[in-house]
Amino acid sequence: MSLISVVVPLLNEAESLVELLSQIDHSLAASPHQFELIFIDDGSTDRSLELIREMAATDNRVRVISFQRNHGKAAALDAGFKASKGDYVITMDADLQDDPEEILPLIAVLETGWDMVSGWKQVRHDPIGKRWPSKLYNFTVARLSGIPIHDFNCGLKAYTRKVVKNVDLYGEMHRYIPVLAKQKGFSCTEKVVQHRARKYGASKYGIGRLFTGYLDLFTVMFLGKYMRKPMHFFGLAGMLLFLLGFGILGFLTVQWLQQYFFGTGQWINNRPMFFIGILLTIIGGQFVSMGLLGELITSSLHKENPVIRDDD
Repeated sequence: MSLISVVVPLLNEAESLVELLSQIDHSLAASPHQFELIFIDDGSTDRSLELIREMAATDNRVRVISFQRNHGKAAALDAGFKASKGDYVITMDADLQDDPEEILPLIAVLETGWDMVSGWKQVRHDPIGKRWPSKLYNFTVARLSGIPIHDFNCGLKAYTRKVVKNVDLYGEMHRYIPVLAKQKGFSCTEKVVQHRARKYGASKYGIGRLFTGYLDLFTVMFLGKYMRKPMHFFGLAGMLLFLLGFGILGFLTVQWLQQYFFGTGQWINNRPMFFIGILLTIIGGQFVSMGLLGELITSSLHKENPVIRDDD
């Protein structure tokens, strides 16, 4: 019999919490698995913290983590991951739009050998102003990351214990857990899940999330590829710029020599190309220096901890 950890980050969701616990309890009642429910209060200003503390006082399956102020969903999930004890970990939102009846089907997919399952809200009950930007965003992320899933933003996901203990979250990186998991060598698939209309309150996310999401994507892709080898990025760019600048200066030097000795070339003073060559050479050298500094920092501060297979 396995333990399921249900991790629920929340911010001002007092109206839905009692109903959410009841639905989770009902959905797992017939399961052979035990479960724990970890609420992470992300600095709520309503009665959310009071309610989840009352639940924890009467139900030993409920655990509470409370932030002094709002830190964001990634920080909340990271705290929940670190506190979880389950063999399987489920994340879901507290607004009742994620259906707890999907928990066991997601676990069933993990039991077939996948490390992570991401929910796909194939039919969304959200305004069109949220649906179409989300479609564009998910299409872009799937193409750039190489992970063929349709809904990176879905809060309903399932993980094996090994995934949540080896993925570190910060900032707004919760959208890219599939990408971070892939970079660690874990497998990821998706499953269509039911999405329900919001029953209480209003969404905490606006259109601005689309633009910041792309910036976070570039960060994840860059760190995933060059975190352990910064010289491969800065050094390559620096060498290209340096060689281009050096080539320009070499060409101008040949022309100066031709003018000086034979009178058939050109003088190089006050020629824009001359200053461009100098600038490219200097910038190229600076990029290489940045790569070397990055390598020094990486070697002294970051020691990669490979994920060990269970069968080793």
